[in-house]
Amino acid sequence: MPQSQLGQMANLSTAAVNRRLKLLQGAGVIERFSACLNPKSLGYDITVIVEVKVENERVDLLDEMQRRFAACPQVQQCYYVAGEWDFVLIFLVRSMDQYVSLTRELFFESGNVKSFNTLVAMNRVKAKMSVPVDSPYPE
Repeated sequence: MPQSQLGQMANLSTAAVNRRLKLLQGAGVIERFSACLNPKSLGYDITVIVEVKVENERVDLLDEMQRRFAACPQVQQCYYVAGEWDFVLIFLVRSMDQYVSLTRELFFESGNVKSFNTLVAMNRVKAKMSVPVDSPYPE
């Protein structure tokens, strides 16, 4: 949303909105500003959700897995979770061949993956990373 539009909603000048955004960014409330790209338009036609179970939950091994997952550009989201599985990953891939290659690199070569379960998304119904914020301003 343009800063001018935010300013109109909050009865602030564009300069005041800009200052407040910088303060929020400095305070860590705003992590980054980004554009929302359509994966299909860039050739990433397949979204894969993967549940991963580890062999050993030693902290150093978990930390290493998290570093590997975080470094992979095709891993869009990674969550260390409680329950039956240890990690849930969201991948964007160009093909199933690319996904198979990534499973070898990230799961089989790590030596600490006991098992994983692959879910292939049939349709992207909603994909957002925005945080719901209760606003005193009516929509």
